[in-house]
Amino acid sequence: MDVIAGLIQTAFLAGGVLALAALGEVLAERVGVVNLGVEGLIALGAVTAIATVVAVPVPALGFAAALAVGFGVGMLFALATVVIRANQVLAGLALTLIGTGLAATIGKAYSGTPAPVTFEPIFIAGLSDLPFLGRALFSHNILVYLIFFILPLFLHRVLFRTRHGLNMRAVGENPAAADAAGINVMAYRFWYTCIGAAMAAGAGAYLTLAFVPSWSEGVVAGRGWIAVALVIFAGFRPINAVGAAWLFGLITALGFVGQARNWPIAASILSMLPYLGTMALMIVPVVAFQRMRRVMAAPAALSVPFFRDMR
Repeated sequence: MDVIAGLIQTAFLAGGVLALAALGEVLAERVGVVNLGVEGLIALGAVTAIATVVAVPVPALGFAAALAVGFGVGMLFALATVVIRANQVLAGLALTLIGTGLAATIGKAYSGTPAPVTFEPIFIAGLSDLPFLGRALFSHNILVYLIFFILPLFLHRVLFRTRHGLNMRAVGENPAAADAAGINVMAYRFWYTCIGAAMAAGAGAYLTLAFVPSWSEGVVAGRGWIAVALVIFAGFRPINAVGAAWLFGLITALGFVGQARNWPIAASILSMLPYLGTMALMIVPVVAFQRMRRVMAAPAALSVPFFRDMR
């Protein structure tokens, strides 16, 4: 029982990076902008957080600095893709290459340096003492509570229970019709692309301040690409995206347990489990359940630039 509770607890901790990055990508893609630069943004956020807490040992400041850097880089990406209308796929790939390269260059001074401060667990009185699931669910740092229990519910309500969310979905599905209805398509796309980028960089800060408390080149390990894949699997819905990220975290935790208990499985195979799991999450549901094709359908205008004079 203790092993299962530990798996559940580690799944939350390991899945937080993907959950926050995926939520940001959901917002961007809901308004029609696909950002394939998530990998680079996570790397930039991770190294920014480490550099900040080394200078000023306050984890909240490191997280805020990562958000600010992600928002700034997101503005450049939005300028290129929304205003100038550059190809979103190529711009995203360029952002990944630039972001990972810049992070590696900046991070040389901090490589292997442990974070002087991290987000510490917060034990919720009464709940964390419950048998079996108490510590697994209620003994996490503040970011886990925010990412898994507060943010997805808030974003779900905004997207599907408010007029603002209806406008967002209209911009992603049919920007010409949204524009005719008086919705500022360019503003929605620009600012939500920036917010999504900030959240991806925040995921990087979570990585180095809550999960792996240090920076090293390659620490992101493809998590940005997995976050993009999880958004597709989740049908572009916040709660589903967080659930998929938790499943990824569970698979990651299973690999940790296997290595710790010396299971008769090669370490390289255990390290591959999260990526194999991602492929399974993408392929199996669609093959097994034909109805999933419609549920997982992307917004109709995803990655399509908007030209107002052509509506």
